[in-house]
Amino acid sequence: MANQLYFSRDTKVFIKVGSAVWEVPVLDGFSFSQATNSSEITLAEMESTGGVSRRGRRQFNDSLAPAEWSFSTYVRPFISAGSGSKAADDAANHHAVEEVLWALFSGPATYASHTFTDQFVADTTDLNIDFSESNKSTLGTADIFFVLGDTNKKIYQMKECVVNEASIDFDIDGIATINWSGMGSEIVEGSEPTSTVTEGITATNNFIRNRLTTLSVIPTSQNPTGDGSNELAASYALTLTGGNITMSNNITFITPEEIGLVNTPIGHVTGTRSISGSMTCYLNRDTVTPNASADLWEDLKSITSVVTNSFALTFNIGGTGSGVPKLSVSMPTCHLDIPTHSIEDVIAVETAFNALPSTIDGTDEVTMTYTGIAL
Repeated sequence: MANQLYFSRDTKVFIKVGSAVWEVPVLDGFSFSQATNSSEITLAEMESTGGVSRRGRRQFNDSLAPAEWSFSTYVRPFISAGSGSKAADDAANHHAVEEVLWALFSGPATYASHTFTDQFVADTTDLNIDFSESNKSTLGTADIFFVLGDTNKKIYQMKECVVNEASIDFDIDGIATINWSGMGSEIVEGSEPTSTVTEGITATNNFIRNRLTTLSVIPTSQNPTGDGSNELAASYALTLTGGNITMSNNITFITPEEIGLVNTPIGHVTGTRSISGSMTCYLNRDTVTPNASADLWEDLKSITSVVTNSFALTFNIGGTGSGVPKLSVSMPTCHLDIPTHSIEDVIAVETAFNALPSTIDGTDEVTMTYTGIAL
């Protein structure tokens, strides 16, 4: 009898939306699972006249919990060749290997004519992704296939998956990476899908180095108190040593509660959209232009009458140079917390931020712009 073992490095991941199937390379450390919700009934009584006290219990399976999945991908923008088998476009437009995940995160993910309708604007200049379609009670769903093994394959299909969270970490010596997580209704055994979009997944020139990342910090108003005197600088020059941007849909799944059955989740609903993060840099002061990190700390601490401040933050992941792959994350109305000091060999400060829409029911708290490179 031969035993078949499966190794994580042999795994491939496919994402199916409608009839379109993307192959998405993932990093080591991916996971998927589905647990069972159960209840317990116990007996607790006093002793009978015969000196007996029953202490038994029964266990019941009530329902399947939502399936959970997580994996990481590199940020990999590219310019489509515009032709060929499994191309991302029929024109030389900008795309990203992981774009299907952003489509699921930010709206209904309706795919037609090589783009996600009303969510993406892909042209020969860049790929713009906004959240204009994200004010929905339900978002787009997809089937995610985890294909394990290289010969005798084991294929798990996670049905009706949603993307709940995307997190971008700035590891100074690393490659730009997005950590994705979400849920699905159930895991079943499936058959391997045939991919329809694979462009960019084997290229080696579309990775982004975090060390090239720059940050722009510009207050919406230099005079947030309205007293006629500028409390803030026109902009702040912060050179990052690390940071994070986390975006969450705060999704929950709905599951029936019928007795005598093990129910499965029937759908999801969105919660509050949350976009937040933090950035770290060295504590420094510019004696000529007061706009360094020490000045930001002093200025934020001085405006005690302002309960919600507003700054435009733009993270240029991969830099601003031409002819290189990059991702710009623009958040025009961020509320900044007062930076906290971190006592290390070189004193540092960490500033937490929350990206807010311009109005409480708006969807303009973040826009992402991919700029690709010809493969």
